[in-house]
Amino acid sequence: MTLNTTTLSTPYPSDYPPSGASALGHTIDVARVLRNTYALLAMTLLFSAAVASAAVAYQWRAPGIMLTVVGYFGLLFAIHKFQNSAWALPAVFALTGFMGYTLGPLLTHSLALPGGAQTVSMALAATGATFIGLSAYVLLTRRDFSFMGGFLFCGMVIALLAGIAAAVFDIAALGLAVSAVVALLSAGLILFETSRIVNGGENNYVLATIGLYVSVFNLFISLLSLFGIGGSNE
Repeated sequence: MTLNTTTLSTPYPSDYPPSGASALGHTIDVARVLRNTYALLAMTLLFSAAVASAAVAYQWRAPGIMLTVVGYFGLLFAIHKFQNSAWALPAVFALTGFMGYTLGPLLTHSLALPGGAQTVSMALAATGATFIGLSAYVLLTRRDFSFMGGFLFCGMVIALLAGIAAAVFDIAALGLAVSAVVALLSAGLILFETSRIVNGGENNYVLATIGLYVSVFNLFISLLSLFGIGGSNE
């Protein structure tokens, strides 16, 4: 789950939006960040899907809760540390590949359930439709959702702790409740991250990509858990 540690910034260096040549420059910068972000996001999603497919095909074992948490936060820290260096892209693909690896065993379990392939397809389609719809809404309206940052951050921290508790103590009902909350928070983070790019609050496409990738990833696994309720007898 995402813990966005990037400091929020105002879209403009003053209280007034840019005009004339500065406005044109701002528009070009935003377009460049958007283009680079979506290009890198597409590549990381494909790479992550390839790793997850390999994990399913070769029946790789789940890494376990501790390795997952340490690996995720360690690689996330590396991305923030190297965000402006040549090591940023390798760190991004390392994180997204690792998350694809952690997704593989979950897909293997879901596919083994009655109607598993349909459940995975539904979760994938719903994730794609949600991401496209929310992104299009922000891009067309240019609404600023930066006010949601504090709420989403706190919500994800609480959901992370609750999710760990559900896994450690094997509380199925709590796990499903966490999945529902994370799905809603992930949708909010897509709005938040996209609006930051559009309004100039995020000009580093590496960090923008990771923010959106983690939101999409969390949305998918949350929907997969929720859609899989009817096919599981556990």
